[in-house]
Amino acid sequence: MIFIEKEIQTAAYLFASILFILSLGGLSSQESAKRSVFYGIVGMGIAILATVLGKGVEGHIYIIGAISAAAIIGTLLARKVEMTSMPQLVAILHSFVGLAAVLVGYGSYLDPAAHKLSSSEHTIHLVEVFIGVFIGAITFTGSIVAWGKLEGKIMSKPLLYPGRHAVNIVLLLTSIVLGVMFAGAEGTNGMIYLYIMTAIAGFIGVMLVMAIGGADMPVVVSMLNSYSGWAASAAGFMLGNDLLIVTGALVGSSGAILSIIMCEAMNRSFFSVILGGFGAVTSSGEAAVMEGEVTSLTHEEVADLLKEAKSIVIVPGYGMAVAKAQYPIYDMVKTLQKAGKKVRFAIHPVAGRLPGHMNVLLAEAHVPYDIVLEMDEINPDLPDTDVVMVIGANDVVNPGAQDDPSSPIYGMPVIEAWKAEKVIIMKRSMSVGYAGVENPLFYKPNAEMLYGDAKDSVEKILGFLKA
Repeated sequence: MIFIEKEIQTAAYLFASILFILSLGGLSSQESAKRSVFYGIVGMGIAILATVLGKGVEGHIYIIGAISAAAIIGTLLARKVEMTSMPQLVAILHSFVGLAAVLVGYGSYLDPAAHKLSSSEHTIHLVEVFIGVFIGAITFTGSIVAWGKLEGKIMSKPLLYPGRHAVNIVLLLTSIVLGVMFAGAEGTNGMIYLYIMTAIAGFIGVMLVMAIGGADMPVVVSMLNSYSGWAASAAGFMLGNDLLIVTGALVGSSGAILSIIMCEAMNRSFFSVILGGFGAVTSSGEAAVMEGEVTSLTHEEVADLLKEAKSIVIVPGYGMAVAKAQYPIYDMVKTLQKAGKKVRFAIHPVAGRLPGHMNVLLAEAHVPYDIVLEMDEINPDLPDTDVVMVIGANDVVNPGAQDDPSSPIYGMPVIEAWKAEKVIIMKRSMSVGYAGVENPLFYKPNAEMLYGDAKDSVEKILGFLKA
């Protein structure tokens, strides 16, 4: 077997780190996102080769076999995953990183070489193991719960019970005590403390995510991304792998920054979300009574409104993704543009179940980036807009977020669709959104419902536009 020198391995790690940084930087722009993903793939390939071919690594047949099997399984599964299920895939992948950190911690603690370290080095190593397993266990169980909520297997409403914060604090203090006992144990006798702490951390992970409502799930996904990064970094410390430390830190810090950005976009406290609602201001009073009457339109009437309009804004949501309506929507947009209409898309930061979910779906349909605007860019123009089409969205256009203190999403910035001259809401039914709250927009005098499957409805509207 050919091995590479330590200096070459270090250089490869440095080059891979640079590619990872370029990959993260490129993801900030839609135009460069595809290229940045390629950088990440190349960087990871270099990192794996440099690690496997490093001196001291044994069992290459088993390693290559495991990598090959995992690559085949990953490719087959990824090809089957629809874009609507991408948030669930991301969440479950985070759980794998957490589980890996836990297993690496166990293996590192049981490694005889670890117990031959000097007193101070051994203590530092035990601290690394304990923290790495703690973070990994929280990431593992928290990610599974997030997957369950996104997949609809677990209720999206937050699970809140009296004294939950006190329970979490007691469990955290118990884990610290176990950590002290773990560090003071002889040989591998501390394994029992590690097992107990793992169970406690796993429970904390479950309860933290269970206490977060559906409206905040995009923040949870980015938060778990951060946790998985720190878990990977902790594994790097345990294994003495510099690249894993750097890569984990990059993922952890970028995930934390994204979570903060998402919280600001939703007017949420970052610490309230990551601590399962700790310190959050809960709504008080009874839910506001819906006033007004819900009216509906036919597909032909919607087409007539679009023909008369000069300015049109489309607000996509998760319903559009489920119906795979982005392709006929863009066909409709091109038809309207040929007729001299000004058509733009309005994207809320948390539309869908994953940050940037709607942007990816529209890019998949080849929608030009220059007509896809963020919430802050489009809101000032909505009072001068003739028609707003809300396609499969709900919570992100809910006026209750601004004027109903009893609403769970009160204070969250939303797309102010109701300020347009006419609003058309395309939904299958009057059911509530992912946050589980009623939408007063449906009852406003300038709003009309168009019931049915989004893709089917758009195709029918397009037929009348071309008639």
